[in-house]
Amino acid sequence: MTQNITQLTAATLVAFGLSAAHAGVLPGPVVDTQWPASNLDKVQVVEVLGDVKSFVKAPEFDTDAKTGKKVLTEVGGHIPGSKLIDMKTMRVDRMVGDLKVKYMIPDRADFQKMVQADGVDADKPIVFVPVGVDGTDVDNALRVYWQFKVYGEDHIAVLDGGMAAWLAEGREFSQTPAVTGGGTWVAKADRSQEFNATSDDVAKAMANKSATLLDTRDIASYQGLSKRDYVYGYGHLDGAKLYSIDLMFKNSGPSVKMLSPNTYRALMTAQGVDPSAPLISYCNSGHLSSGPWFVASEILGNKNAKLYDGSLHEWTLEKRQLAGAVPLQ
Repeated sequence: MTQNITQLTAATLVAFGLSAAHAGVLPGPVVDTQWPASNLDKVQVVEVLGDVKSFVKAPEFDTDAKTGKKVLTEVGGHIPGSKLIDMKTMRVDRMVGDLKVKYMIPDRADFQKMVQADGVDADKPIVFVPVGVDGTDVDNALRVYWQFKVYGEDHIAVLDGGMAAWLAEGREFSQTPAVTGGGTWVAKADRSQEFNATSDDVAKAMANKSATLLDTRDIASYQGLSKRDYVYGYGHLDGAKLYSIDLMFKNSGPSVKMLSPNTYRALMTAQGVDPSAPLISYCNSGHLSSGPWFVASEILGNKNAKLYDGSLHEWTLEKRQLAGAVPLQ
């Protein structure tokens, strides 16, 4: 068993371009289902859910009439011993100047209290588990990963395929209620300047081309055919490149999984993006942009990748201009 785990860890490191010297307990920022299954005593598993009811709900399966094999149709339950983060509590209203901006990262003290209330402990690596059935729910986990990163946590990873992949492989699950409170996790630093871009940072990048602006929405939003109700203009940031969510994941049975580093690198290059150069990812509010930020920063090792928290909601709330909107009539 030990030899198999060692081989799996080495394979994961090679796949994601990481060295054992920097890996610590976790093999990298992405782990497959076998790794936590073999190492649950070494990590704390944290489910990140938009609908917390599914934490205690039974998963649903159909039986294939030809093969007799059980097929997952509805994700439910959690990995035994998991903590629970409610995604709805993870983003808050914050004042930026005299404007109230929605969906922002909490300040350091509030975030620490939230995480402790969710029972997350200090000094033990964390594996975040999304539902795993589509890109938007995976981005929930990647957004939380980014927030932990901002506040000084480096011993973190995301489960590839999420709970959907775990259940599809017939692994053990639990429906016990989440244990809350008593967490000891501490925000070790505030690295906002390293990982978060402000509107002024974006304006500077736009003016002097010091960073690639990466629009991570769908192409209709990018071109100005549609928008979210909390974005007060059509189009995209002037000069931005498009890297939409459909370039983020591949289908794998009932789950979606990440692509290889080489594939991400090639896709970004094909979109006119140098994945090793400074970049700022954005979307409507800072949710979808977590995915391409994660790819650039954590998988491809770009130390100059930032996420624009607030994104176009904040930009247009500040009455800054968008470009590229097509005529709607």
